[in-house]
Amino acid sequence: MRSPPTKKDETTKRLSIVLGLLMLSGIAIADVAEKTVKLPGGLGKGVLFMDEDLDRTTAGVIVVHEWWGLNDYARNRARLLAEEGYVALAVDMYGDGQVASHPKDAKAFMEQALSEPEKLTARFNAAKTILRDQQYVNDERIFAVGYCFGGGVVLEQARKGNDLAGVASFHGTLGTNQRAGEGDIDARVLVATGQADPMVPADQVSALVEELTQAGAQFQLLSFPGVQHGFTNPKADETGKRFELPLAYDKEADLVSWEALMDFIEQP
Repeated sequence: MRSPPTKKDETTKRLSIVLGLLMLSGIAIADVAEKTVKLPGGLGKGVLFMDEDLDRTTAGVIVVHEWWGLNDYARNRARLLAEEGYVALAVDMYGDGQVASHPKDAKAFMEQALSEPEKLTARFNAAKTILRDQQYVNDERIFAVGYCFGGGVVLEQARKGNDLAGVASFHGTLGTNQRAGEGDIDARVLVATGQADPMVPADQVSALVEELTQAGAQFQLLSFPGVQHGFTNPKADETGKRFELPLAYDKEADLVSWEALMDFIEQP
């Protein structure tokens, strides 16, 4: 005798059906245009994605890549956002088109970028300027989404009080050397993390919750049991095995956190 479906089973089934319908329906999938853009001030480049048939104001979303650099994964995430009806800009936070194929290079690129926080912020703000200049972007609805390294970047921008509607961090670093004070964070915050992620240990998560609470920030935390680092990246398992890193894709966590992001952006 089969056991009755659990709430978890029903959620996974519902999300799988929704995604399947979107893939099969020519109406649901937008015709997305992709354009390489130069950041103001010679700060580098980004890739802009939007529905070619867009004819209404919508949110603009800055997408910040993992420590590997602005690769196909980051571009694909920005494309998915454009398919949802938003204008998305995947920004190169390394500035020179550097994309790592080995963790040693990724670490070096990331550490170099983090050693120049003012330049990181300048690149971020340059990306924000480009989005605000787009015809159909509501400049009061600019969001930032980051993955891994990028998750840490967008959280730091929130801590700095950057003028954003919201930031979302996925398997991102949560620690900081400059905790936000009361009233410092204006943006809403969404954090999705895996409880089995050794790169984002439990003490980082609890410290962030304490920080955001004391700062008076409006935030939502999604913490997935048994889920490892890189859970939104379908190539995480392959990469993890190749370099002996604790990486693993988790389909359910990916789908649930994506649904949460859509609700987060649409929230008034």
